[in-house]
Amino acid sequence: MASIFLRVLLCVSVLPVLVAADALAANIDNLRLWRAPDHTRLVFDLDGPVEHQLFTLSNPARIVIDLPDIKMRAKIDALSFDKTPIVSLRHATKKNGALRIVLDLKQPVRPRSFLLRRHEQLPDRLVVDLYDHAPSAEKTLNQVRGKRDIVVAIDPGHGGEDPGALGPGRLREKDVVLAIGRALQQRINRERGFSAKLVRDGDYYVPLRNRVNKGREWRADLFVSIHADAFKNKKARGVGVYAVSSRGATSETARFLAQRENESDLIGGTGSLSLNGKDETLVGVLLDLSMTASMNASLEIGSQVLAELGQFTHLHKKRVEQANFAVLRSPDVPSILVETGFITNPQEARRLRDPKFQKRMGQKLGDSIVAHFRASPPAGSWLAAVGKGGGKRAHIISRGDTLSGIATRYNVSVAALKKANGLQTSTIRAGQKLAIPSG
Repeated sequence: MASIFLRVLLCVSVLPVLVAADALAANIDNLRLWRAPDHTRLVFDLDGPVEHQLFTLSNPARIVIDLPDIKMRAKIDALSFDKTPIVSLRHATKKNGALRIVLDLKQPVRPRSFLLRRHEQLPDRLVVDLYDHAPSAEKTLNQVRGKRDIVVAIDPGHGGEDPGALGPGRLREKDVVLAIGRALQQRINRERGFSAKLVRDGDYYVPLRNRVNKGREWRADLFVSIHADAFKNKKARGVGVYAVSSRGATSETARFLAQRENESDLIGGTGSLSLNGKDETLVGVLLDLSMTASMNASLEIGSQVLAELGQFTHLHKKRVEQANFAVLRSPDVPSILVETGFITNPQEARRLRDPKFQKRMGQKLGDSIVAHFRASPPAGSWLAAVGKGGGKRAHIISRGDTLSGIATRYNVSVAALKKANGLQTSTIRAGQKLAIPSG
């Protein structure tokens, strides 16, 4: 009798262990796919962390992914492999219980995979990037006898795995800023002597550092990052323009926004834990004189953008703010970040959703950028060669500007500024246009 009781007790004590072991097996709950210009991204949503192995096979080309102790619960029939190197995705459970996923390919690719741990509302994820074997070369810039185009790099924020901020009715920041970016590109490309290029022209993610590098590769004269604000106070509203600051943020709002945007790499999936202070090269060049010149040019352009946008929409702040946004840390490309409104404000969200407003925002942005470069065309550009604008610089006064502050920004004296504009006193008004004499 005692031995029977002992056997029953042992069975009961083992049972919870078996249940717990089964609960440890992870599941693939969802599978998503994006196509970027140079690669295809597959994201497996998991309900817990996993281990994996990835290897390639040839004749025919295949990618094999092995995952132990995991079950496929995602529906893969709805996936479209159009315009990707993938022909089909199939899976099966091996004898040892591991799940094997096979990607049948049209041609060889260069795979890269990594795991992302749970982050805020996002689950654990396995990310598989399939890079095209022979990336298409970028088109060369229009450089004939030194008469090059003025290049504007347009960076719609977020994309793909990273939706950005969310507004009412599941309005996604990544969709709004892409529409505005396309409208801005169309506006700029209508002008002879200008060439606008989109860092992201679809629903895919580009790592923050790669966005900066794109602008440098294109030798852009200006880098414009486009976003839509989110803030804990739903009454916050208005457009904001930011330039980088080596000393950090100039206001609590700017500091909050910079921290939020810099987390995009963690969400979008480059494997980095943080961008703050981790890139020694970019942090170092912030101390360089070239960075100082780039910052000054960014403030100059940002002031003109604010003045133009202030003519048709509310401004959150009347002057260009400075914060440590990762996408603005280019040592040799003037860079601004434009927050086109607060997506968390219900009234502004309705405007940001409206295609007419998106188009107008892009056009106004383009008007201010074109006006700036017409007044001060870069050396070697077609605009400078034909003498458009006479090489003269101009500044549109924003609220809070002072004559001494403007003189310091452009490295000229207050007396020279007064003389160039026929001013008898230092009194100036918002919206007034000042000619900037040579420094």
